[in-house]
Amino acid sequence: MSNDEPAPRRGKVVEALARAERKVFTRPAPKSAKAQVKFFLTRAKGSTQALAERLGVSRRTVERYRAGKLTTPQKRLQAALVQETESEWQPQVRAQARHQAATSSGMMVDVTAYFGFTCTGSSDDGHERSITTAISPTYAKQILELQEAGATDEDLHPIVAEAITESSFTEWGTRAVCLRADFTHVLEIWFRF
Repeated sequence: MSNDEPAPRRGKVVEALARAERKVFTRPAPKSAKAQVKFFLTRAKGSTQALAERLGVSRRTVERYRAGKLTTPQKRLQAALVQETESEWQPQVRAQARHQAATSSGMMVDVTAYFGFTCTGSSDDGHERSITTAISPTYAKQILELQEAGATDEDLHPIVAEAITESSFTEWGTRAVCLRADFTHVLEIWFRF
């Protein structure tokens, strides 16, 4: 890995879902590179080669971080360590929160984005709106399943927009039944389990 390679970036919706999962952790994830490598090695049953391949570094680099000889990873490796650690940290706690959101409680979403609306014979040009609303368990389940399948922001936008439309604009089918909202240019988004 070279120093000038950019760190991998996740989309705002995908990152917001990851942030929501981090909020349910009962213990903080390992922060130092040495602690993160040690955590991964226990998950990889001590295989430095498997971990090196997963992180895209040499086996010797993994050994140096484990021994504490290297302490400050390059930006790309640091981002990979953080992302991978958080994706595997406290899987039972995350699974429980996801299950509860998908079956009973749903999720809250707080989003600032450009929303455009269409209905029979009319349209509204998109403009920036800030919306905080509950998402039903049905939509939470769909969003979480897509996320787990590796969906991108572009894959998630339509389902999140549909969930927001249902809960905020059509009030679960009680008004403006034909209304459809699309959102683009997500400026900020937060989910809460």
